[in-house]
This record gives sequence, C-alpha cells and structure tokens, in this order.
Amino acid sequence: MPRLPILALVLSVLVAGACSSRAFKSAPYDLHPQVGVGEIHQGVRLLGTLRLADAEIDGLELCGLSGLAWDEDEGLLYAVSDRGVLFHLRPRFDSRGYLSGASPVAARPLQSASGQPVSRPFRDSEGLAIRNGDNRISGDTELVVSFEAKPRVVRYRPNGEWRGEVPLPATLREAGNYRDSNRALEAVAIDPVWGIVTGPELALRNDPKSLVRLFSASGRSGFYPLGDAPGSALVAMEALPQGGLLTLERAFVSILHPFTIRLRRTELPRQDKRRLKVRDVAVFDSGQGWLVDNFEGLTRYRERRFFMVSDDNCNGLQATLLMYFELLPFEAPPATATEH
Repeated sequence: MPRLPILALVLSVLVAGACSSRAFKSAPYDLHPQVGVGEIHQGVRLLGTLRLADAEIDGLELCGLSGLAWDEDEGLLYAVSDRGVLFHLRPRFDSRGYLSGASPVAARPLQSASGQPVSRPFRDSEGLAIRNGDNRISGDTELVVSFEAKPRVVRYRPNGEWRGEVPLPATLREAGNYRDSNRALEAVAIDPVWGIVTGPELALRNDPKSLVRLFSASGRSGFYPLGDAPGSALVAMEALPQGGLLTLERAFVSILHPFTIRLRRTELPRQDKRRLKVRDVAVFDSGQGWLVDNFEGLTRYRERRFFMVSDDNCNGLQATLLMYFELLPFEAPPATATEH
C-alpha cells in the first residue's frame, strides 16, 4: 500500500489536525464540490462520507484502515488496520438514510496461534471478509483476513482470537511469486460458489502485468484485467448477492499525476475461464475534482448499499474517509459522465 500524500487533502488535514484530540471524532466530508449527498455519479449514488479523526480506541490507534466487513446480526462495522488491529464501529444515519456519523465500540489486536498480538512482519492485515454475519444468530460471526508481507489468509473471531489459517494454493504461499513483498494478498471475499477468493495487489511475477490472478482456496483461478489507468492495482473486493464481485482499484503514480479510485463489477464464472469479465461502475478521478484518498476497504451493508474506507497509512498528510454509497441497478449501464 503506497503512501499517497494527496495534495488536495493536505491543507484540510493539517488545519483539522491542529485542533484535534485523541478522542474519536467523525465529521461530514465533501468528496466533490459539485456533487452532493444523494446525487448520482456514473453507476453509484452518494449517500454520505465521513472523515474520521486520528484517535485511540481501547489504547489502540485508529489509522491505516485497509479492510471492512459489515455484521448485520451485531449491527457492527468491522475495520482492520495494516497494523494488525480490528476495530468495531457503529455507523449512524439521518432521517433520509444518509451516513451522518459513527461511534467507536471496541478495538482488539489480531492474535497469532499462540494467543499473542501479531507483530511485524506478520501483522500487515489488508483484506477482510465475514461469515455468519447475517444469519440471525448472535455470537457466531467469523472474520477472514488476508495478509500482505507474509502472504496468508486467517480466520478470526471478532475479538481477534485466531481460529486457523485457510489452506491456499501453493502459488500464493510462496512469497517469491509476488512482484514485491508489499504487493501480496491485498483483497479477500467470500463467494457462494467459489468460496474464499483472494488476490494480490499486482500481477504475480510471471504473469502479464495487466492481469491479476484471483484464486479460490480450492485452487480455482481466473485472470482479472486491471483498468487502463497508470499505476492501477486491485485493493479490495466484495461478493455481490446477484453473483460475482464488486472490485475496487486504486491508480497512483505520483503526487504530480491524477489519482483515481475505480469501482468495477467482476463476473466469477461457474466454469473455469482464463480471463474474467469486468466492467466499470464508477471512477473517481482527482483530476476531475474528486477529493479522494487511498481507498482500500470495501463491504456490502444492505441490498445494494456499501461502505468504503481509505487507508491513511497513519500519515498526518492523509485522511481516513468512510464513504457510503448505493449501486444503481445493474441492468442500467453506468452514465458516461458525472450527473448532478
């Protein structure tokens, strides 16, 4: 996860930081000066964005959020940081159904098999998915976390208790197959047919650079074609109730170039195919006025509504943004330009 000091955010973050405390705070945030809450951008409707101030929850710093999962049974939004911490948050909505705030509930370190908090280089948790989060049974939730520096996928209880590693194909277990130690298992999701699906941020070392291979735990795989923006990388994915994935890409080259966040719909065929079918849903381009940051986490809330979170890399020049949005019906193709 590269450090992304987005110039458009620097001033606002510095000003806010000058008067901030360590108490948890959430404040409304405008993603675009001309596209407000409730309005449509391409294939999504914006439903509110919050900026979460740096804070401590149960003595653990809220920063570096890289993965999200919604637990309907418990009414909790889980967020995992790249420092190996699992946060429990409770979102709030106004009378129109727009995101209006969030409250901290708990923070727990992810544990190793020995019961100790994971430490470097094993704590670089990136992706998050959930099991049993919507079965009307309290207390049986299981979280699935993908890790980057030491590539693996691990099952956890919501209190951070280790429950076991998920067996992965040999290709993913070998660190030398990745282009970089910081470009390993960035994303994870759970599909009804494929089961646990995970993939690296960039293409594997011996694969074409534009094709990221997604793997199921059972060994099924398919090539995911990255978008054409320079510096594109796969950073999150979430299973859709209609089948397939909603995938999240980040495209970053340097602070001198536009920075883009891209949401895409990706098919997961029931029969093996070498190349997956992908189409854009919405693109947020800083060169077109979007004040986006390093979005890396994604989860479905209810029906076609989703949360997305940015990873500030625990860097004062970036921001932790929690975005709430609705996918427009899939039958309607996304608009070709921003509507407002």
